[in-house]
Amino acid sequence: MLAQFSGSRAIFDAIGSCAAVCTTISFLPQLIHVWQRKSADDISLVMFLLFSFGVCCWLVYGIGIGSAPIVAANAVTLSLALAILILKLRYRRAKTNASRSH
Repeated sequence: MLAQFSGSRAIFDAIGSCAAVCTTISFLPQLIHVWQRKSADDISLVMFLLFSFGVCCWLVYGIGIGSAPIVAANAVTLSLALAILILKLRYRRAKTNASRSH
């Protein structure tokens, strides 16, 4: 099917690049929000674990097929998602320790 649109490859590359940028930077507001509030109570741990695993699979796939855009987008997305996960676990642990001391 892509052969029908081979003359439009640049358009599809631009759309793919736009999608990669949008989905990757979409995690920045969440990361900033968690960092500023020092809380990630409203974030599902299971969802972020599954999401991070899926992004890791996309990263491996991108490496396997030699696609620099897929590798770059998923490497950055995985980094941001893991940062949110780390903060969630850190803040949960700090909250648990604080409640135990009271």
